[in-house]
Amino acid sequence: MNILICVKQVPDTTEIKVDPVTNTLMRAGVPSIVNPFDACALETAARIKDETPDTKIVIVSMGPEQAKVALTECLAVGADRAYLISGRGFGGSDTLATSYILSCAVRKLEELEGKFDIIFCGKQAIDGDTAQVGPELAEHLGLAQVTCALEAKTNGNTVQVRRKTERGSEILGVEMPCLITMTKTAYEPRYASSRKKREVAKQEIPTLDENSFEIDLTRAGLKGSPTKVKKTFTIPQNSTGVIFHEATERQSTISLFELLVKGNILQLGVRYGNE
Repeated sequence: MNILICVKQVPDTTEIKVDPVTNTLMRAGVPSIVNPFDACALETAARIKDETPDTKIVIVSMGPEQAKVALTECLAVGADRAYLISGRGFGGSDTLATSYILSCAVRKLEELEGKFDIIFCGKQAIDGDTAQVGPELAEHLGLAQVTCALEAKTNGNTVQVRRKTERGSEILGVEMPCLITMTKTAYEPRYASSRKKREVAKQEIPTLDENSFEIDLTRAGLKGSPTKVKKTFTIPQNSTGVIFHEATERQSTISLFELLVKGNILQLGVRYGNE
């Protein structure tokens, strides 16, 4: 079996602060990590490989040269090969342009690694939270897709997927080849051993740029990005205060009612006759 996983190196959002003057993210000193949902996708693929040892796992990431650090981490966890997609023509790409670039890169990777049975993506990246790249990539490639998967297991030419829904979860099957986006799984991603980290530390990670595969650059980068960010800002937090009121339930109810009326949240009306 041949599995491809799309991963992204993202800033650790638990460490990010916002500059109160410029309202921009303060990235200095913020560590970069493998996007957590992508790590869940890798763990799911690794579990499939545990059941089917001849499975090959290929990792691909689009980003700057430093993204190779994230790719190396994935190799240490269980991936077999990794590729970085990086080029000046790709800079400034929004989700639509990114998914298009990745689709072109996937076609090239299939020439190098063979057809992929499953493509896994994280549900979304924690630095953007759009949840768009995975589904858009499936559309570019013409693949059946399942989103928000909690787990995935193979059965012959079918992948059995348990996916999250608004009312809980559902189980469905999808024929390969397909694309699956993973959300937070019940199982934690595995950690790499020190020995495995040493083994992959010197493993070469090829970089594919705009000259490495066929692509229409008018659909990539800023030129191919219809999304334009005009302004970013932080929502001010107003201190409205907290009221502590010791009273009976009836007294508390009356006080709450009076506050709601005073704040025009509730409005009183008068009814006449049978109206």
